[in-house]
Amino acid sequence: MKNAVLVLANGMVFEGKSLGAEGCIIGETVFTTGMNGYIETLTDPSYYGQIVTQTFPLIGNYGDISKDYESAKCNLRGYIVREWCENPSNFRCGGDLNSYLKAQNIIGLYDIDTRKLTKILRETGVMNGMLISGDSAEAKEAFAALEDEGKKTELLKKIKDYSIVNAVASVTGSATGVEEPADVVFSESAKYRFVPVKADGTKINDPELAMKDGKGKKVVLWDFGAKANIRRELLKRGLEVITVPASYNAQQIQALNPDGIMLSNGPGDPAENVTIIEEIKKLLKTGIPIFGICLGHQLLALASGAETMKLKYGHRGANQPVKYLKTGRVYISSQNHGYAVKNESLPAGAHLSFVNTNDGTCEGLVYTNTPAFSVQFHPEACSGPLDTSFLFDEFVKLINNHDYFKNFKAEYERVDAIAYFASTIRKTKEQA
Repeated sequence: MKNAVLVLANGMVFEGKSLGAEGCIIGETVFTTGMNGYIETLTDPSYYGQIVTQTFPLIGNYGDISKDYESAKCNLRGYIVREWCENPSNFRCGGDLNSYLKAQNIIGLYDIDTRKLTKILRETGVMNGMLISGDSAEAKEAFAALEDEGKKTELLKKIKDYSIVNAVASVTGSATGVEEPADVVFSESAKYRFVPVKADGTKINDPELAMKDGKGKKVVLWDFGAKANIRRELLKRGLEVITVPASYNAQQIQALNPDGIMLSNGPGDPAENVTIIEEIKKLLKTGIPIFGICLGHQLLALASGAETMKLKYGHRGANQPVKYLKTGRVYISSQNHGYAVKNESLPAGAHLSFVNTNDGTCEGLVYTNTPAFSVQFHPEACSGPLDTSFLFDEFVKLINNHDYFKNFKAEYERVDAIAYFASTIRKTKEQA
């Protein structure tokens, strides 16, 4: 294998080996803690513009499985693993990780200390980085620059100046290439028991029962970089789904006469989507039920008057705990976001429904003055966990009863474990 390196904006260099395509690429370096679901990570449009580091040490065990793609192509900028599996084993496997990355022209890096890299990103926050791989003319020039103090300074400036722009416009429609007809979705779900899960954790194995309340209802999926499984989960509830691109406006969406509107996930800074936010404001006045996920959650909050902020290192992985303030129950969720809605900025009628129990940040909102709700995490997570997929049933209930959340009330207090333990440690030191 050829040599490859990651150069961080702070000047640190991680030397490893080449994986996937060769060349040079700059992106925002982030980490995700999922133990599985790497296929979904690679094909999730929300990772647009980012160099993704997997904290789990061995990636690629079950190879490349096209049926699990969340979109038709890989949208991330680069990929970093500690070790990759050269001989994957799975009855659905269609190839290995290295071959997939090459086919998608994605530069990868392996055989570095991913734990050290993760600790740096946790302490300093996400930062830009450059992957240099192989022996192309571009790569040779970048490698040479690392040996020259003046040229390295220029290279670091170039890395620091990188920013993710036009994110939503770049990925909208990515999932349409892997969309399947409703009958295929139903048969595949039954085959692998990937069926709807109720709030009490039990599965609904009877498709007729799962689809009963949603049949005859039409939902517009507004695609800001939608993962394919959002559409699948809506179909499993019997809903007719019409996917429209991010460029659509409120008038065009209303013309489709939907019973509900799904605001999808997507990449980038939510506040940059000024035009979309204005269109959502118009849709809120129509009274059509709205459900937002991830970026859709943030855009809905901004359209309602709330504010967003960038997190130090974000929440990315399949083991993020969220507390439902209505019942007090904690669920394990899949997440992928670098921004969050500010708790203190919520307007009248917007109520905190879910919080991240690690840092107390907003993970969900319910609106009592309009038929709308949203979550920051991913209830549709294809590789799991399935704990919160019942929220799609909540959407169906809201479609059938616009007053479903009108009397919503948070019965439990917000939890912030990081602040709690920091305070406890400080008090302990003061008393010592």
